[in-house]
Amino acid sequence: MAEVTGKALDWKLLRRVMHYVKPYNVTFVIAAFLTIFLAASALIQPILIQKTLDNYILKDNYSGLIFMVELMIGQLVIQTAAQYYQTYLTNSLGQSVIRDLRIDIFNHITSLRLKYFDRTPIGMLITRTVSDLETIADIFSEGLISIMGDLLLVVAVIGFMIFKDWKLALITLIPMPFLFLSTYVFKEAIKSSFQEVRTQVAQLNTFLAEHISGMSVIQLFAREDQEMRKFKAVNIKYRDANIRSNWYYSIFFPVVEILFACCMGLMVWYGCKRILSDQELKALSASPTGVSPGTILEFIVYLNILFRPIRQLADKFNTLQMGMVGADRIFKVLDTDEVAVNTGTLRPPVLKGEIEFKNVWFAYNDENWVLKDISFHLQPGKTLALVGATGAGKSSTINILNRFYEIGKGEVKVDGTDIREYDVDYLRSHIATVIQDVFLFTDTISNNISLNNPAITREQIIAAAKDVGAHEFIERLPGGYDYNVMERGATLSAGQSQLISFIRALVYNPTILVLDEATSSVDTETEILIQNAISKLMQGRTAIVIAHRLSTIQNADKIIVLDHGEIKESGTHQELLRIENGYYRKLYDLQFNSAGIVKSAE
Repeated sequence: MAEVTGKALDWKLLRRVMHYVKPYNVTFVIAAFLTIFLAASALIQPILIQKTLDNYILKDNYSGLIFMVELMIGQLVIQTAAQYYQTYLTNSLGQSVIRDLRIDIFNHITSLRLKYFDRTPIGMLITRTVSDLETIADIFSEGLISIMGDLLLVVAVIGFMIFKDWKLALITLIPMPFLFLSTYVFKEAIKSSFQEVRTQVAQLNTFLAEHISGMSVIQLFAREDQEMRKFKAVNIKYRDANIRSNWYYSIFFPVVEILFACCMGLMVWYGCKRILSDQELKALSASPTGVSPGTILEFIVYLNILFRPIRQLADKFNTLQMGMVGADRIFKVLDTDEVAVNTGTLRPPVLKGEIEFKNVWFAYNDENWVLKDISFHLQPGKTLALVGATGAGKSSTINILNRFYEIGKGEVKVDGTDIREYDVDYLRSHIATVIQDVFLFTDTISNNISLNNPAITREQIIAAAKDVGAHEFIERLPGGYDYNVMERGATLSAGQSQLISFIRALVYNPTILVLDEATSSVDTETEILIQNAISKLMQGRTAIVIAHRLSTIQNADKIIVLDHGEIKESGTHQELLRIENGYYRKLYDLQFNSAGIVKSAE
């Protein structure tokens, strides 16, 4: 459902938006001044037209006519220049504000815990960061300042009309209450419609982001037709929402034109009636009513000036409203408190890499515990292996260590200090994690390794690639280390991507190394390279290895067997094999004794 707000304008929310205007106060003040100037200058033109007709054209004063034409041209030039700068400044102000907001929201999103992304669609965040932010720019380019100018112009025009001839003004403005009523009804209707459009945009973006990312799965299972039907349904809802908003416009604007015609008709009827009365009064040598042909023309121009902003006022109010809805959505993301809270400031000069889990309980959702009373101690430079079935809690363990998630109960310590006392950036900079599903950015191999860190040189990258055994395959690629791997490393094999992730880990020289199924998706030849890379990486480092292939962890200093979040067994490879009917022994027999395939390979 669409988000509906009952407030025409949320002043608290507007103050938050205006906070981002502070660095550009000079631009805002100049734009506001030009808006007031444009409203005032618009009133000059009808007066000049009236004077020109009554005092010069009807009196055959050619020289005076030329002067008035020059005056009107000068006024038009000044007004055009003011309009240009006002439009430029308001748009510039809006873009400057959303640039700062976009930086803030991106920085905030990158600081959120993974728990937030587990339940928030990527498409929704894209909508917030792109299109919702654009609606805030409209607050300045088409909303707030423009509405102020239009309201000022409407009040000034009505005031001038009454000042000029209150009787003619009142007759002319008889349909105005109906106009204001229709404007209000339109504003309320189109507000709900626009909010539905924004909701459908978010759903469309979410659908596209998810399905484009998962295109390989769709094609592998031949789901193109089924997913196309789903997309058509989402797209139809978006289309219908836009059609409804267009339908309200198709009603409102004809109503405005009819009421404009009524005002014009009443003004011409009453004005001409008074002109004819003046002619009769002049014949009788009586005082005229004071309505001249120039006055009629002046009022015609006033009416055009009056209705121009009124036609747009309801639309601009809704532009402002949509900007406020967009701001509300954006500030809700900014107000999200699921930040990886950097409660600590500890940044010791050296991190040894001692790790201790003490009675740790962890759940992704409240009391559904994924880890239950987990305890282990790992000395610096030693290797711990975690094994167990899928869902046993292995990956959750390393997510906790990186502080992607916060534990429910217990303690996690590094070098004898609770990890919450460390600065988060410092802690993560000393932990390198190599995961099964390697993520590569649309960039060069060199930048994907260094992650654009200027402190890492090309020489260091090449040296690390040689250590890992990946230098030869990189050199064979077009451009070598400057080869663009495209989105998610689509132009590389799974093994090549994995090797790049190992180089990335090596160049950052971590104290603690985490390998999460790092060899599960590669061929035998690449696995040999990776095993050599692992040996290089582990030298002098504390390591936690998660692997289904038990051949990769037999030399670990300690192996922990997890099952449904609980430690079932722990010890060295040989110690665990000696446990009759043990979990580890069953896993070992399953892998190494089935058909004798793996065992003979050893």
